[in-house]
Amino acid sequence: MSIPSLPPPNKRLGQNFLIDPNIVRKIVALAELSSNGHVLEIGPGRGILTEALSRAAGHVTAIEVDPRLHAYLNTKQAELPNVELVCDDALAYPVENLPMGTVVVANLPYYISTPLLFRLLDQRGRFPRMVLMLQDEVADRLVAQPGGSDYGVLSVMAQYAADITKAFRVSAQCFRPRPDVASAVVRLGMKDRTRLSAKEEVTLRALVKAAFAHRRKTLVNSLRDEGYELHPVIETLKRLDIAPTRRAETLSVEEFLQLALALD
Repeated sequence: MSIPSLPPPNKRLGQNFLIDPNIVRKIVALAELSSNGHVLEIGPGRGILTEALSRAAGHVTAIEVDPRLHAYLNTKQAELPNVELVCDDALAYPVENLPMGTVVVANLPYYISTPLLFRLLDQRGRFPRMVLMLQDEVADRLVAQPGGSDYGVLSVMAQYAADITKAFRVSAQCFRPRPDVASAVVRLGMKDRTRLSAKEEVTLRALVKAAFAHRRKTLVNSLRDEGYELHPVIETLKRLDIAPTRRAETLSVEEFLQLALALD
C-alpha cells in the first residue's frame, strides 16, 4: 500500500495546522490527563496534538472529518496504538457513547466551534473538563461579563455549566497556513452540580436566546417580540427586582437563572 503524501490544507474546512510543540505541551499540561484516562480529540489534522495526547492518556478517540487526513493519520497508526481514528463529522458523532470522565482536548474547527461547544456542553456530565483552541473572539465571548458587547447567549449558557478560564493566546505564527484570525486556548471545568433540571435548562436556553434576539431593545421588548406574554414578564421582573428597562446584556447569569425559574 502506498503511503499518502501530507494532505494540503482544505480552505473550505478552515484548516490551519498547529506546528508549535511548545503550544502542544501547554495544552496537554492544562488538560491534566491520567495514564488510564480517555480523551476526545476533535479535528486532529496532521496529528501533532494527537501524538502528545497518546503519550499522556490511556486512550484517545480522534474524530477527523477530512478523509484525506484520516487516511494520512492511519498510516501512522503503528505509532499511535492507543488512538482510535474516526472519520466522521463531530457534529454527528455520538459523543454520548464515550466513557464517563472523558476529557475533551481539541483545536476546534473555527467555522463550527459554537454549535460544537453547545453540543459538548449538553453532554457535560460525561466530560469533567475541556481544553479547547478557539478563535480569540469566541474565547472572549465564553469569559465575557455582563455589560459588554461580547456577552451573549454563549457566555450565559457556558458560564452556567462550567468555570471557564482563558488560559493563553496563540500567535498566528504557530500555524501553517497562518490563520487570518487570532486564536486562544480556554479551559472549561464542568460544575459538579447545576441548579436546574433538564426541563428547566430548556426553559433557560429559550429565555436567553429570546432575550438576546434583539440586543438593542429592552429585555421586556425583546422577550415580547419573541412570543413571551408581556404582563407575566413584567410582573416577574418586578418581583425579582429587575428593572424592565434593562437590556439582556446587563443581566448576570444568576439573574437569568432566577428569571427562568420564575417563568417556568
